[in-house]
Amino acid sequence: MKKIVVLSGAGISAESGLKTFRDSDGLWEGHKVEEVATPGAWAEDPENVLRFYNQRRKQLLEVKPHSGHISLAELERAYHVEIITQNVDDLHERAGSSNVLHLHGELLKVRSVDNEDLVLEWEKDLNLGDCGSDGKQLRPHIVWFGEAVPMLEKAIVKIQDADIVVIVGTSMVVYPAASLIHYAPPYSQVYYIDPNPNINHELSLRPNFKIIPEKATIGIPILLENLNQQ
Repeated sequence: MKKIVVLSGAGISAESGLKTFRDSDGLWEGHKVEEVATPGAWAEDPENVLRFYNQRRKQLLEVKPHSGHISLAELERAYHVEIITQNVDDLHERAGSSNVLHLHGELLKVRSVDNEDLVLEWEKDLNLGDCGSDGKQLRPHIVWFGEAVPMLEKAIVKIQDADIVVIVGTSMVVYPAASLIHYAPPYSQVYYIDPNPNINHELSLRPNFKIIPEKATIGIPILLENLNQQ
C-alpha cells in the first residue's frame, strides 16, 4: 500500500470558517502575535492569553469539517495516509482521519505549566486557578513562538518514506514546518493544492511535482481524480 503524507495548514481550516493565522493587516484575530502567542505574553498577562484561546476554542466547537477534510479521510481506503498539520484544530480527526500529527499543539487540550507530559482534554474555558493533578496552573497545549516544536522529529520520520506528498492550505514559508518537504524522497510525487501557491526553488526542481491551483474543497477532489487515474 502506497504511503501519502499530507502537510496541511491554516488554509484548509479557513474554509470551515476558522480564521487564518494572520489577517492581511498582520494581526491574529485583532491581536499582535506577541500579545497572545509567546512565553513572554503568558508571563506578562496570562489572563489575556487565556481569554484569546478561550475565544478560539469556542469558535472551533461551532464549526465542522468540510468536504476537503472528508475526502482526505476517504483516502485511507486505498492508501496509508499520515497527516502532519500546522493547525491546532481537530477538524481532520472529526472528518475521520486516523493518523494526525499536530506540529503546533491542539486547541482542545491543555497542559501543566511545569510538566509538558501532563496533558488533558479540554473543551471549556480555561481560567487562572485551573490546575492539573500536580497542583500547577494549566496552560493551552499550544506551541508558542519561541518554543521548541517537539513533534518535528516524528514528522521528519513520517515523511522520509512517503510515496506521495500533498501540500494543502499552507504557504510553505513558516519554519520549521516548511522544512519538512526537504526530507521527502526525491522519487515521491508532490501535489501542491493552493489558489496562490508559493513555489520555492526546491519544489520547482522536483520531477514529480504538480500544482493544483484551487482551494481545498475544490483541489482535493481533483487530487483524488488524479490518484484514481494512476
